[in-house]
Amino acid sequence: MTQHSVRLGVDIGGTFTDVVLEVDGASFSTKVLTTYIAPENAIIDGMHQVCTKAGISPSAIGQIIHGTTLATNALIERRGAKTALITTEGFRDVIEMRTESRFEQYDLNLTLPEPLLPRQMRYTVPGRMDASGNELLPLIRADIEPVVEQIKAAGYESVAVGLIHSYLNDAHERLIGEVLAEMLPDAMVSLSCEVSPQMREYERFNTVVANAYIKPLMKSYLGRLEGRLRDEGVDCNIFLMHSGGGIISIENAAEFPVRLVESGPAGGAVFAANIAARYGLEKVLSFDMGGTTAKICLIKNQTPKTSRVFEVARTYRFKKGSGMPISIPVIDMVEIGAGGGSLAHVDAMRQIRVGPESAGSEPGPACYGRGGTKPAVTDADVVLGKLDTENFAGGSMTLDLQASAKALTDVLGDVLEMDAKTAAFGLAEVVDENMANAARVHAVENGEDLSEYTMIAFGGAAPLHAGRLCEKLGVDRLLVPPGAGVGSAIGFLRAPFSFEANRSVYMTLAGFDPDKIKALLTELQAEATGFVRNCDADSPILSEFKVYMRYSGQGWEIPITLTQEQALNPEAATFEARFIEDYVKLFGRAVEGMDIEITVWSVNATTPPEPVSRSPEAPSPLKTAVISGKCTIFDPAEGRYLPSYRYDRDKLKVGTLVKGAAQITEPETTIIVPKSRVAICQPDGCIDIVVPGPNARIAPPKYRGSERLDT
Repeated sequence: MTQHSVRLGVDIGGTFTDVVLEVDGASFSTKVLTTYIAPENAIIDGMHQVCTKAGISPSAIGQIIHGTTLATNALIERRGAKTALITTEGFRDVIEMRTESRFEQYDLNLTLPEPLLPRQMRYTVPGRMDASGNELLPLIRADIEPVVEQIKAAGYESVAVGLIHSYLNDAHERLIGEVLAEMLPDAMVSLSCEVSPQMREYERFNTVVANAYIKPLMKSYLGRLEGRLRDEGVDCNIFLMHSGGGIISIENAAEFPVRLVESGPAGGAVFAANIAARYGLEKVLSFDMGGTTAKICLIKNQTPKTSRVFEVARTYRFKKGSGMPISIPVIDMVEIGAGGGSLAHVDAMRQIRVGPESAGSEPGPACYGRGGTKPAVTDADVVLGKLDTENFAGGSMTLDLQASAKALTDVLGDVLEMDAKTAAFGLAEVVDENMANAARVHAVENGEDLSEYTMIAFGGAAPLHAGRLCEKLGVDRLLVPPGAGVGSAIGFLRAPFSFEANRSVYMTLAGFDPDKIKALLTELQAEATGFVRNCDADSPILSEFKVYMRYSGQGWEIPITLTQEQALNPEAATFEARFIEDYVKLFGRAVEGMDIEITVWSVNATTPPEPVSRSPEAPSPLKTAVISGKCTIFDPAEGRYLPSYRYDRDKLKVGTLVKGAAQITEPETTIIVPKSRVAICQPDGCIDIVVPGPNARIAPPKYRGSERLDT
């Protein structure tokens, strides 16, 4: 066994830390509760567990790929470093003034989110570049040094530098960086021309501030992780999953930690894309539900949709515009506060609301028996019979049914005059409908019809809710792949090494300059390739070219993908044709007689994806699966408890059929098959849940069950 054939994927979530070990094609996984004070402790614990299962020493691990929510949580909880912002005179309040847009039009008492840094932590310097990158007002060291002296006296750990139009001419930002390095050698510095060299100062300033804010925290954590792993005898390369769906070196991750903000969900999207390729699916809805949030992503042609701006820490019911915009390459997904640990309450309108607050792992849902008293989604799942209370998490935990019922009654039932079962039903339906609405809106925004899609569900809580979500969305097919409970960690091991370089350079098609375009894209290609070469010195590197275009006068752009030939031998007619083609797909028609603008240029360098072989279909005729026990499951479509059977996923043979309602258990999650569906075990281990066809007549004998909870 060679060392490089042993790879470890680690995903730190808000509730669980998922660890997956692959040894020559064999996979071993575990879930351990996240240790917030020292997240590396959970990684070490999980690593030893999977190494013991595989019968190897940790020193045999040849590569570790890691994704984490630490960066996201630090921004949401406002627990980053003491950070200062240096910006251009007159632009001190940009991150507080925002863009004048209102995310809730009719709320007269609308409260805008507080900026990450209060006004007294924002400093200005003279000097000014114009919109073409020309110097209007010079900036000299004598202008900068007094400001740095103030920052030094105040004891800042990190400094963000964001000047107006620095994406076109970074000379002034570079000069400030030099002065900071000389006068504050111990402070960490983030320059917006390096972190996010794009137009729109509000988004760019927010991004560089966020990078500086979490940089000391992430550098410290990554350093501790390296040290702990060395102490355990693990001496291998450590890579980080970034938000765009690729892998970067630990050094680059420490320098640009803002690129890690959506690293865990990005790994899940890569995992779903890999499953889509195995089944030859062109349209897939990825559904990732963990302990804290649920993420929904559209995947077309086995490639997740990407974006260059997303929001962190939305404060108003997860409404677009109410968060902190981060301008970096990211897999485009909608994220809502609906995880297994999301807590429920009754609002002023006497309606059940769920999230965004989560019980996390400390104390966790009430059923964990760790001191939680508020009802979480998992508590509703317990009362509704979706979980095996005696064999949760592979038998490592026993769930307290009575504690769940009490929490539901105390917080929801007593207020709304209902019993625990009804409260659980209401909580679950609110969560499922919230997720269904999020999926519908995301599909409409992208011009897609979800009835044409196949859902792929993963994450610890997704298989519990995916069947009901398919019923609500009219999706006929659901795949739950092997390792679904640790899907994001598996996705890390499927991701390519990649890095996306982008830059804002404004140009109209009327002023199309082929030589300037070729030089710009060649430079970006070299920059992105250099980052990838830091991770992989031998593999071939592919380049993906993208430009963001709009009609003159429009406020936002759409991404247009170009081939290498189209990008490096640019022609105005080709750019126009590609833009109109994609514009018509999104909006139904083109706009005649208007010039077209290009605002952002992007090159993504990536190693080739690993080859994926097509999975064969289960043989016919189908056979009845072996029953492992009896249970009673609440069916929301019928509004009543149904006598059901429990099946052990590990004992399901290829081609066996399970008729809903049913519970399929495994160590890291539980699959609920609704009464309206049947499940088929495919040759690669996927549980294929579909609307019944002719074979659905094969079913186990019926029996009379009883409800499990007296209230």
